[in-house]
Amino acid sequence: MAGGLTHFDAKGDAHMVDVSDKPVTSRIATAVGWVKMAQETFDIITEGRAKKGDVIGVARLAGIMGAKKTPDLIPLCHPLPVTKVAVEITPDADLPGLRIEASVKTTGQTGVEMEALTAVSTTALTVYDMAKAVDKRMEIGGIRVILKDGGKSGRFEAP
Repeated sequence: MAGGLTHFDAKGDAHMVDVSDKPVTSRIATAVGWVKMAQETFDIITEGRAKKGDVIGVARLAGIMGAKKTPDLIPLCHPLPVTKVAVEITPDADLPGLRIEASVKTTGQTGVEMEALTAVSTTALTVYDMAKAVDKRMEIGGIRVILKDGGKSGRFEAP
C-alpha cells in the first residue's frame, strides 16, 4: 500500500482492493451537497414552472440511478448489492437553491460512501441540466460524506 492509500499496491500501481476476507456487515453512508441558483430559477423550480417538468422529482430519480451505477463510473469501486437509496431534495430560500442529502445502505464487505457521493452528484447535475436554459451560472458545491457506519473502521460522523 503506497502511502496508506488502499487503491495502490506496494509498487504504487492502482488496483482494486481485495475485500474477500472482510466480514459481511450492514453498511450505510450519507452524503450532502447543494445547488445554488438565481432567485428566479429557484422560484421556477419550486413553483413547478420548469419547461422540462418536475426538476426535483426527476433529479431524485437520477440520484437513485446514479448510486446504482457507481461501479460503472468510478474505476475501482466494487459492484455492491445496494439495498436502499434515499435522496432528499430540500428547497433553501437562503441559498437560494436546493440542498441534497443521499443515504445508501447495503449488506456487504465494503462501504457505500462512493454510492452516496455519486447519488448527490448525479442529483445536482440533473438539477443543472434541467434548469440551465434559464440559469447557466448555477453553482454545485459542498459535496461530502457526513455519515459512514459499518465495517472495520466503524462509525464516522462529520462534525
